[in-house]
Amino acid sequence: MRNLDGLTMFVSATAADGVVSAETRLYFMQRGGRVAARYAGGRVLRGWLVGAWDGDVLRFRYVQREESFSIHGGQSVCVVDEEANGRLRLIEHFAWSTRPGSGTNIFDELPPAI
Repeated sequence: MRNLDGLTMFVSATAADGVVSAETRLYFMQRGGRVAARYAGGRVLRGWLVGAWDGDVLRFRYVQREESFSIHGGQSVCVVDEEANGRLRLIEHFAWSTRPGSGTNIFDELPPAI
């Protein structure tokens, strides 16, 4: 189990059925095995990931309010990898519950501010 508390990530890749984009920022909090993240940017006005570690993977439920003011949500399973530069990458396999579609998003840790 990795500690994601305090990490900020950006979306480096998104699926055709995804709504997040390169403008989306995710801000993670973690207490023990429980993990949450708030996110916004691009077409997402405000979103939340809420979940927990299940062995080596993260399982989330998510809900977001989009620029159209519609609210959508779903669930995802994520793998967290450490890149060669020491930063973390989260690979999210998601499925919408409120509309058709599924896919994979990739979130990368932002480099430290200079």
